[in-house]
Order: sequence, then C-alpha cells, then structure tokens
Amino acid sequence: MGFPAETIILGDSLEELKKLPDRSVDLVFADPPYNLQLGGDLLRPDNSKVDAVDDDWDRFESFETYDAFTKAWLFQCRRVLKDDGALWVIGSYHNIFRVGATLQDLGFWILNDIVWRKSNPMPNFKGTRFTNAHETLIWATKSRGGKRYTFNYDAMKMANDELQMRSDWTLPLCTGEERLKDETGAKAHPTQKPEALLHRVILASTRPGDVILDPFFGTGTTGAAAKRLGRRFIGIEREEAYAKLARQRIAKVIPATADEVVITGSKKSEPRIPFGQIVEAGLLRPGDVLYDDKGRHAARVRADGSLVVGELAGSIHKVGAMVQSAPACNGWTYWHFKTDAGLAPIDVLRAKVRSQLAA
Repeated sequence: MGFPAETIILGDSLEELKKLPDRSVDLVFADPPYNLQLGGDLLRPDNSKVDAVDDDWDRFESFETYDAFTKAWLFQCRRVLKDDGALWVIGSYHNIFRVGATLQDLGFWILNDIVWRKSNPMPNFKGTRFTNAHETLIWATKSRGGKRYTFNYDAMKMANDELQMRSDWTLPLCTGEERLKDETGAKAHPTQKPEALLHRVILASTRPGDVILDPFFGTGTTGAAAKRLGRRFIGIEREEAYAKLARQRIAKVIPATADEVVITGSKKSEPRIPFGQIVEAGLLRPGDVLYDDKGRHAARVRADGSLVVGELAGSIHKVGAMVQSAPACNGWTYWHFKTDAGLAPIDVLRAKVRSQLAA
C-alpha cells in the first residue's frame, strides 16, 4: 500500500493502528503517555504552580493497566513494521523500563538506549530528588537477526564533526518560537519534543521517501521533521485540538530539495572494486609504475593486478605493507600514479570505475 506524503489520522491510537496494513512502514517513532503518577500540585519556591502533565491521556488506573496498553500498541507497531524496519520509543524513568521489558517480550531487539540530556531541564523545586535532566530513547529492530535495518552511520559521524556519534545527546528542551501556544498564550502541549531530536532520529535511521509512523502524534513534531527531510509520515492523534495544531504547523514547513536531503554514504555499501578491474579498464596498464606519496617506493603494475617491488610481489595492500614493514596497509590510499598535476592516489581511479557502474 502506498501512503501519501502527509497523513494525519484523528482517532484512538490502538484502533487506528489495527487498520494499517502489515509490513507497511519503515520506522516507528513513539512518544507514548508516560504515566507520570503525579500526586498533587507542583509548586515553585514562590508558590506559583508548575504547568505539569496532568491530562487525562496520561492517567492509568495501575501499572497493570499501563502495561496492557503498552503491549497492545507495541504489538500493532511490530505488525505494521517492514522486516527491515525499526522503532524508537521515548520515555522517562516513570515508564521507559516497563516499555523496554515489553519490547523484549514481544520479540524486538534493542540496538541502543539513547540518553537525551536536556541542556535546560526544569529544576527539582522541592529539593527532594536529583533534577530530572534527561529522558531515554530506545532504538530497536523488529527482531534479532532479521533483515538489515537502516543506520546512516557516516551521516551521523558527519553531523558530529566527523567523530563517531555517542549514545548521549545534549539538546535543549522545546522552547521559544518552536513551542506552540494555544489561544491564551499557554503551552499548547505539555510534552512537545524539540524538532532537533526528531531530525537526528530520522536522519540516522531512515532514507528519503521512507514512511515514518507516529502513533502518538501530538502537535506533529515527527511530521514536521519528516516533511523537512523528504520523508513521508503517518500521524495518529486522538485529541482534535492537537491534530489541528499539527496540520497548521506542518503546512508551514518548507521541505528540503532532493539534493539537500542526500546523506553521506558509507563506503561499505559501495560495490567492491578489485585493483585488477582498474587494469582491465585501461586506467592503468601493465608496466605502469606506482609510488608512495613521498616517492620512497616504486612498484610496477602487472597484468593480473598485482604489484612488484624488487623481489616482492602481491596485492596493492600486501606489497604496500611489506615495503613499510607494517602489519597492514590500505593500498588504495598508499599507492599513487603520476598525473600532469603531480601524484594522485589510485583510489581516484576506483571512484571513477564506481561512477561508471552507477551510470
């Protein structure tokens, strides 16, 4: 079943989930009720009331009731996920451990728990506990050992100044202009997530055009981030006021162009090109000489793609290691060929062959 780019469904999450086809979505992002179990008003030192989460949708009679609810919606999410799909769920200490156990009971395989460290958390006004300065996200695949899930590792590394991204993310709460207000000027939704958080989740674990399902859509942060990044989305929301705000918000989003949402690719996903194929393509010929970047070693190319340096012979990697007395060597970056502009690594020739294969 093909979904349109933007789908917002007004209705009960569980009932609407049951209507979606099997294996129809690529990613689920879920921000379910936290079951905060608040007891009484929370006051600041000046006795002003804190705008806490006390809506009916976050109230459950017992842990058993909440667990049954969690199991029901997670079961449906697992059913609608494609076999190579994945799920993210966010929560606080009130619920995330119960959600995690249910995930595992249903057959999901947990990949990471991500700590969202809030750079501007609400203080603990009573001074009776540590300040709750983080929430936890669980990232899980549909099953252990299933089809390969999407993880744009190199894109995440690029977003982190070419350092491997860690599982602790420091991002601010949703504030300022991003925070939606109702007609009275109050917060429209008590737990609106920052779009930066969804941007990172979507960029990490989907491809352009993928379908993202959010069964607790709220004011549409998932939809806004998905649209901006060229993904499709399905949002389910039971509160008409929230759904209305989500539609208005998402209508204002200007999506990035196709070129702008291209992510940094992984070399692991590129077709393997043996050095012999460079010789077969005539980009280097038998008898040509390769050099290291400082001109200390010279190797002659043979017809079968091997190199010869004196008595040494073997692959570009083996010979490169031997002339350096090193345990290993990346021959693609070690060996260079002469051009009019000087020496260039033979990896340039590999890239040329790859581009020809993709054309």
